Amino acid sequence: MATKTICDQLNENISRVREQIQHVMDHAGRPPDSVKLVAVTKYTAIGDGIIGTLISAGCCDLGESRPQLLVEKALHFSGQKSKINWHLIGSLQKNKVRKILPYVSLIHSLDSVPLIEAIDRIAAEESLPPVNGLLEVNISGDESKQGFKPNEVAPALDIIAKLQNIRISGLMCMSGLHSTDDERRAEFAATRILAEKLAHNCPDNCTMRELSMGMSDDFQIAIEEGATLVRIGSLLFEGVLF
Repeated sequence: MATKTICDQLNENISRVREQIQHVMDHAGRPPDSVKLVAVTKYTAIGDGIIGTLISAGCCDLGESRPQLLVEKALHFSGQKSKINWHLIGSLQKNKVRKILPYVSLIHSLDSVPLIEAIDRIAAEESLPPVNGLLEVNISGDESKQGFKPNEVAPALDIIAKLQNIRISGLMCMSGLHSTDDERRAEFAATRILAEKLAHNCPDNCTMRELSMGMSDDFQIAIEEGATLVRIGSLLFEGVLF
């Protein structure tokens, strides 16, 4: 029997995760193509062939936690720029904004008004297109997590309405560090309900179209509760890394 290669294992994992996503979508009555897989590449190195395999398998929405690594990988794969959407899923400090903006397609972690204002200003200074992002909501109330409190989001949108170089397309959340499955479901549902309420009075540069919710251990619950983007890493790399 031929030995299974890393590429074979990764492709097998990708197929399995896609099947799981589709199964949950079907069970929840979600429309076709209403959930997008963001493959989290923070575990990978540029030279290990993993990202190339992901791209070849059609996983072209790639999520990075660290701005510097996103820039390095985006530059390395610049020849495939038209295929790849780079997502920043980790925290962003204001001193990293200028470096990352030319490469990132969607920032999931807009967690404060000062950060958003810095992005708006730098995008204008660099003559870049409007920056797409999601407001990070600390829906669980964990003190260790960043993000807007739920009651802070609407006032933030009032400020964002005056900005010219940023576009908000929805919300991002993470379930609580010690949450049970029932608590996770409640947290994801609360994020969806918040987005639905905000959608009725969004400024012109904001929509609540996207909900980035769910990771490897809770994406199924997140899809059932309305996620449109799921951020999956470890499930993709079982038997490949670690």
